[in-house]
Amino acid sequence: MKVLLVGGTGLISTAATRVLLEAGHEVTHFNRGVSSGEFKDRVRTIVGDRTDHAAFERMMNAEGRFDCVIDMICFLAEEARSAVRAFAGKTKQYIFCSTTDVYTKPPKQFPIREDAERFPLKEFPYAWEKAECEKLLEEAHREGKFAVTLIRPSATYGEGRGAVDPFRSEPFYFDRIRKGKALIVHGDGTSLWTSCHRDDVGRAFANAVGNRAAFGKAYNATGDDCMTWNQYWQGVSEALGKPCPRLVHIPTDLLVKVAPNRASWCGVNFQHNNIFYNDAAKRDLGFSVTIHWVDGMRRSIKWLEDHGKMPSWESAPWYDQIIDAWDRSGAAMADSLKGVSL
Repeated sequence: MKVLLVGGTGLISTAATRVLLEAGHEVTHFNRGVSSGEFKDRVRTIVGDRTDHAAFERMMNAEGRFDCVIDMICFLAEEARSAVRAFAGKTKQYIFCSTTDVYTKPPKQFPIREDAERFPLKEFPYAWEKAECEKLLEEAHREGKFAVTLIRPSATYGEGRGAVDPFRSEPFYFDRIRKGKALIVHGDGTSLWTSCHRDDVGRAFANAVGNRAAFGKAYNATGDDCMTWNQYWQGVSEALGKPCPRLVHIPTDLLVKVAPNRASWCGVNFQHNNIFYNDAAKRDLGFSVTIHWVDGMRRSIKWLEDHGKMPSWESAPWYDQIIDAWDRSGAAMADSLKGVSL
């Protein structure tokens, strides 16, 4: 089959491309000219700017038909409208990389199924825009413009990406663990989180291609390893072969207040339990978790080390300033309450 990946060289895209090529599909990437040495001459790349909607639509019209389009870089409602104009009547199937963040948080019940309520906060623009994209694409499906498949990963990691800290930082936290320096954890560290390695998520995307059981369906493709955030960092420490350092628990609302730009995702996402049913993807897409957290994190760490992407803990002086301020405030509170009968 002729398959177009809009994007193509990102974390999930790389894994999906690998599986598609192994299955004998003819794969084309559309991006700004980024190529992967892994695929060399096995993938054709169309160079363009997806955000220039008129030019993107002209280029796609000139390309003719694809059996399937996998859109990995549609983040805004206007980009979804452009995709509908570009591919209506020109592909049998359009697979959209969505996100589990489209679900209402906190949800009414756990684990979260694909038919759960989808009303993310406008204050979480990434999630809100993805939910708007889903609505537009579902409408296109109902109108017969193409068959839509929605795949909703959660936190995807792997070679090329580290862990998720409260500030969505560069991975200086690995060096902190190696040096035995404290880590900040939002809240009390007991909310639940799940991560999935890019190879497992990418296989779900590839197996959706041309799969009629997936037409008009939505799928969670998330990890099965539900961890508290405390366990999450204990696993990262194990992957590094180091003891887990002191975990400094700071209330989420306080983190968001003192570092609104860095910690905003804590308030709208990380503080909530993230537990999802993956049964539909396992049934229809052959999805399974084959790479578990500690083993997958070891692979991520090695990749970052091999590519010189392990910054020093000293690259983020603000991090220790937050810890010091929190420790001082706690000590001052304890001191002020001495002698008080509580």
